Amino acid sequence: MNLFFDIRVAVIAALDEMVSQGVLPAGLDYANVAVEPPRDPLHGDMATNAAMVLAKPAKAKPRDIAEGLAEKLAGDGRIVSADVAGPGFINLRLDPGVWAEVTRDVLKSGADYGRSALGQGVRVNVEFVSANPTGPMHVGHTRGAVFGDALASLLDFAGYDVTREYYINDGGAQVDVLARSAYERYREACGLEPAIREGLYPGDYLIPVGAAIKAKYGRELLEKPEEDWLAELREFATEQMMDMIRGDLASLGVKMDVFSSEKALYGTGRIEAALQRLEDLGLIYEGVLDPPKGKLPEDWEEREQTLFRSTQFGDDVDRPVKKSDGGWTYFAPDIAYHWTKIERGFDLLIDVFGADHGGYVKRMKAAVSALSEGKVTLDIKLVQLVKLFKNGEPFKMSKRAGTFVTLRDVVEQAGADVTRFHMLTRKNDAPLDFDFAKVLEQSKDNPVFYVQYAHARVCSVLRKAQEAGWDMSDARLAQAELPAPWHPAELELVKKIAEYPRLIEIAARASEPHRVAFYLFDLASDLHALWNRGNDVPELRFLQEGDEAASSAKIALARACAVVISSGLAILGVTPAEEMR
Repeated sequence: MNLFFDIRVAVIAALDEMVSQGVLPAGLDYANVAVEPPRDPLHGDMATNAAMVLAKPAKAKPRDIAEGLAEKLAGDGRIVSADVAGPGFINLRLDPGVWAEVTRDVLKSGADYGRSALGQGVRVNVEFVSANPTGPMHVGHTRGAVFGDALASLLDFAGYDVTREYYINDGGAQVDVLARSAYERYREACGLEPAIREGLYPGDYLIPVGAAIKAKYGRELLEKPEEDWLAELREFATEQMMDMIRGDLASLGVKMDVFSSEKALYGTGRIEAALQRLEDLGLIYEGVLDPPKGKLPEDWEEREQTLFRSTQFGDDVDRPVKKSDGGWTYFAPDIAYHWTKIERGFDLLIDVFGADHGGYVKRMKAAVSALSEGKVTLDIKLVQLVKLFKNGEPFKMSKRAGTFVTLRDVVEQAGADVTRFHMLTRKNDAPLDFDFAKVLEQSKDNPVFYVQYAHARVCSVLRKAQEAGWDMSDARLAQAELPAPWHPAELELVKKIAEYPRLIEIAARASEPHRVAFYLFDLASDLHALWNRGNDVPELRFLQEGDEAASSAKIALARACAVVISSGLAILGVTPAEEMR
């Protein structure tokens, strides 16, 4: 049950009736007609902008449309009143029985309440994290991992067919550096002093890799030149690092559906095939780029290059796909990789990048648009950095220095649930501070605690009711005689519950899972407010001493709230708390 959707259907039906009666012209576009909570709750339960958005195309005064529409809506049995306000907004008040039906629907639907068919099975590939396989994941990767995973869950809940994918960047020079760094740890495992010179990865995380190399090869690599062991250790160390990364992701509750390798694109003809596709479309040419704006880099020289006409698809300049030595630029395998996604039949591609990849957005979107001839959309989400604090002091991170804060460090200190929820308390492209003291604080100022506490409170009520021998199953509560009229505090809570299906669709359309976190905080606030009102107004208490029927009516509302909290937390990848410790 999506109450806002259902009432919008009633609004559209009333508009169609006005069209059939000649009051409105045919062919009006209803796309921008909305039914939403009013800005001021005192104005009603819902509001529609229908008259305002249709006035210009209908060549009519918005208030005239609104008055005719309000008259028709007033005839709907669910609508008690439809009042025209201001220049043409319509405020709606619903029959109290409607809210009882919302509560029952939540209890009957359970975890499926709010699930949407918005996506209509559209196939979406969400690629996220995709960190270089040169070490464990650090806190900077954590936010991208949480955001990508929550976005995938949100889209799945909204009816999309979602695949989570990790792109292993194992085709570049950094993997050679990894192999050389692992070799030094191998020498260390053999009792020699490691020569961890500048440019190698000095982190202790490579010590077990060195031991694993010794366990496999003994001492035989010590006497061999680099060209004899580099390729083999590159693959071995990469596999070791990917095992570590999979473990890091698992500690955060993230599980990928697909791992794709950049290295697998080389020597297989896939890069050539993707670029041939672009060449067949007339989008590859030999040319000379204009010099970059501002101060020229010392190594810049004017030379002919193999270029992709990315400017034809909104990019600032055309992009080289081949180096002067004939090798591929880093852009070429990325083009090929996205071509494989298109070939796999995805309708929508979403890439989650770090904020430092902002300059890469236009060229990548241009490549996908060109490769698919405009049939597949690429949406790139940039995730800003996380500023990590501990004891009031910022943590510094340096992957090469080996002093970075790992994802595991954060999860071990804060817990996966706290980490995930807090990472979603800001929009992905807004900076985020992660203060260990604040995220573990048990107060209203800590949103994850506040939401978890609301769910735990409902669970405690259910336990007490069950201890009294009362049947408080969802099936039983769905049959309870619910109050009419509702107390204002109860009404506020059930109205917020009714917003959940609408919120899911809004968040999914915008690819913004943080909206779910914000909503859950507001819902928890309404539950806590009702709970606290019960301290002064005994008839509002969820447990009515010795009265099972009255308690069932109250607990049904509380339980419906808990169902929605649990559902929203599942999207965020957070476990609902049954008790607070």
